[in-house]
Amino acid sequence: MVRTASRNVGKYTSTHKSRKRNIHRPRPRPTRTIVTRSQCLTVGCFFHRLPSEVYHMILDKMSVLEISIFSMVSKEITRSVVEYISTLAWKNKTIIQSFHLSSCPEQRSTIGHYRDLGLLFKRSTLLQPTKERLKFIFSEFSQVPCFRLEQCLKPGCVGFLSYGVFLQTLIAGWDELECHRVFNFVCDLTNLLQKIEIVVTGKPGVRWYQKLQLRLFCRQVLLDPWSNQMDTQFWLMQLLKPWPLVSQAHLLLTLYGPLLPESTLGWQDLVERGLPHSALWDLARAILLLFSKLEVKGQNTNSLVAIFKELIVIPQPWHVENVARLLVLCGSSLCYTVLASKAINGRLLEISRLIVYIILVCEKDGYHMSWAVKMVQNLCKVFSTPPERFGFIQQLENMFSDVTREFFEFSITGNQPEDRETFQSLCILLDSSARFHTKFLHMILK
Repeated sequence: MVRTASRNVGKYTSTHKSRKRNIHRPRPRPTRTIVTRSQCLTVGCFFHRLPSEVYHMILDKMSVLEISIFSMVSKEITRSVVEYISTLAWKNKTIIQSFHLSSCPEQRSTIGHYRDLGLLFKRSTLLQPTKERLKFIFSEFSQVPCFRLEQCLKPGCVGFLSYGVFLQTLIAGWDELECHRVFNFVCDLTNLLQKIEIVVTGKPGVRWYQKLQLRLFCRQVLLDPWSNQMDTQFWLMQLLKPWPLVSQAHLLLTLYGPLLPESTLGWQDLVERGLPHSALWDLARAILLLFSKLEVKGQNTNSLVAIFKELIVIPQPWHVENVARLLVLCGSSLCYTVLASKAINGRLLEISRLIVYIILVCEKDGYHMSWAVKMVQNLCKVFSTPPERFGFIQQLENMFSDVTREFFEFSITGNQPEDRETFQSLCILLDSSARFHTKFLHMILK
C-alpha cells in the first residue's frame, strides 16, 4: 500500500511539473518582413536587378505622363528616370521639333504632348535646387529652333504656344521668388531684355518683324498661358519694370496693340481712322490688368496717367475716336482719372472733344448713355466755382456743334467709302447727342 501510494505521488507530481513548463513556454510565431516602396531599390528589388538596357526598354513602352508618375515612386527611381530622359535616344524620340502643323487636331496633340513633358520635368526634378533644375530642363529645349526668338519664319507655327504650355505646367505653384529666378533665367537664355530694348527704342514702323516676334514670344510663352490674372499680372510687371514710362507705353502697344489680318502691327490705323472695339480690347484688358491694384510695386495713379498719355501718341497722335473707345473699354475709374487730370490742367478744348467722341462711341457700341452722363456730372465736380462749371458745359455744347459740322463737311466732299462712313457717323452723332441731352436733363430735373 505504501509503495503504491508513493508511485502515485511521484507520478502525479511529475505530471504537474510538466504541465507547468508547457504553460510558461512561449510559442514561436511566424515573422514577417515589410519592405516599403522607398526601400525597394536599396534591398534589391526587381527594377534594381535589371540591366539598364532592359530597364530603358520598359520605360520606352510607357507614355510621358506614365513616366512622370513613375518618377515619384522613390528617390532611386527619380534618379534613374532623370538619367533616362537625359539620353540622346530619348530626346530624339520624345522632344518633338515639328511645329508647322496644318490641322487643329495635330496642333492640339503637340501642345498636349508638351503639357505632359512639363509634368515629367516638374516631377522628376522635384528634389533638385531651382537653379540646377532650370539649367537641366532648359538645356534639353534651348536648341529647338521654333522655341527661339527670330529663328522660325513659318506662319502658323505652334512652337511658342507649346513652349508656353510647357513652362506654365512646369512652374505652376512655384512661389514668387522662384518665378523671379525663372524670369531671369529665360531672359539670360534668350537675351530677351536686349531684344526689348532694341524694339522699344527704335523708330515706329522700323523692325516690324522683330516687334512681331517679340509680341508672339512674350504673349504665347510668358503671358497668355496663365488662367489666373494675378499670374499674368506678375509676368507683365516683370517685362515692364526695367524700362522708363515712355518705353513701357511702347512695349504695351507692341504686345497688345491692334494686329492686322496679315499679321502685321496696325499702328498707323490708330492714327488714320476709327477702329472697332475688338482691335483695342486686348490693349484695354492689359491696362486694366496692370493697374487693377495700384499698390503694385512701382505703380501709382500718376504713372498710370503718364503711360496712357504716352501710349496715345505712338506712332503719332491717335484718331480721337480710338482714344475715346480705349477710355470706354478701360472703364469708369481710368476714364475719369484721365479726363479729370486734363480738366485740372485747364485743357477744356481737349476734354470736350474727347467727351463728344465718348458719347459717339457709347451710341455706336451699345453702351448705356447714362454712363456718359454720370461721367460728365463727376467731371463738373472737379471745377470748384459755378462760373468754371458753366464754362465747361458751354465748351462741351460748342464742341458738339463743331464736331457735327466737321462730319457734315467731310461727308459731302465726295463719294468715297470713307465719306459714306462719315455720313453714317454723323447720323449716329446726332442720335447720340439727343440721347445724351435727354438723359442729362432728366438727371438735372430729378
